[in-house]
Amino acid sequence: MKKEIFLKLKVKLPRIKKNVSLKNFTTYKIGGLAEYFFVAKSKEDLMGAVKIAKEFKWPIFILGGGSNLLISDKGLKGLVIKMDILGIEFKGNKVYAGAGTDLTNLAYSSLDNGLSGLEWAAGIPSATIGGAVYGNAQAFGTRISDNIKSVEALDLKTLRIINFNKNQCAFSLKNSIFKKNKKLVIISVILELKTNNKKEIAEKIKEHLAHRKKGHPVNFPSAGSTFVNPEKKIIDKRLLKKYPELKNFNERGIIPAGYLIQKTGLQGKIIGGAQISPMHANFIVNIKNAKAKDVLTLIKLAQKKVKKTFGILLEAEVQFIGF
Repeated sequence: MKKEIFLKLKVKLPRIKKNVSLKNFTTYKIGGLAEYFFVAKSKEDLMGAVKIAKEFKWPIFILGGGSNLLISDKGLKGLVIKMDILGIEFKGNKVYAGAGTDLTNLAYSSLDNGLSGLEWAAGIPSATIGGAVYGNAQAFGTRISDNIKSVEALDLKTLRIINFNKNQCAFSLKNSIFKKNKKLVIISVILELKTNNKKEIAEKIKEHLAHRKKGHPVNFPSAGSTFVNPEKKIIDKRLLKKYPELKNFNERGIIPAGYLIQKTGLQGKIIGGAQISPMHANFIVNIKNAKAKDVLTLIKLAQKKVKKTFGILLEAEVQFIGF
């Protein structure tokens, strides 16, 4: 019966595949099999795949560049749609980009056009503009929402294409309406950047790349930052005395999650094939064929220790899929 269904699907979606390993499509190199897998290269591809999934009453998961994800070792039922809608177009200081466009490529294309605002995004592994907007990605004090003009999205429930202006995107810390409402799938984005000297833009990109190379564990697979840096202040006098650095963080209104984890003594901790990176404690890395359960155990352990030590529950930035 399943074979017959698959053969029918191949007629409607010739590029659809069955039992595809998702670890090959995540920066963690972790994840089980997708029951059905399809790469959408256009709006028409996306719409057609969604219609078929609805026809068979399958769950749908939209996959971007595969960063910031932890996919279950059990894999995913239904249809996984890999967003590969590309394209970059510049008009003055405005930039149109398909959701699957690589963020680093977009940063360098903006440089070539003398446009500033995406320097911080260069060097983020496998990140796409769609994923960046979904989670309101940020680095070096800049958020993707700072430069958003509008976002085009498909409503999976109604199959309507909707345009959202910046306010309607409801951006907040590492969040957006698209992250809150999983029925909305980002198709394309329009950014509004600022003109600047190409040499200055290039220099800033160079600085950010050097910072990442020096301070981030780029030699091992990871999902990027594991936890959101808490925008909190610690007023406990005992903690302020024991950890004087907290006073500086209080002034900034944000505490690095890596610092909190480091002070619990967990930096370098290994469970299975996963490790809290010795280089940066807010990265959990895949050092040797890690399973999703290894990473999840470390995440829960870090949350427990930080809560006990500092009274702060770390919010995971990594998205848990299929658990």
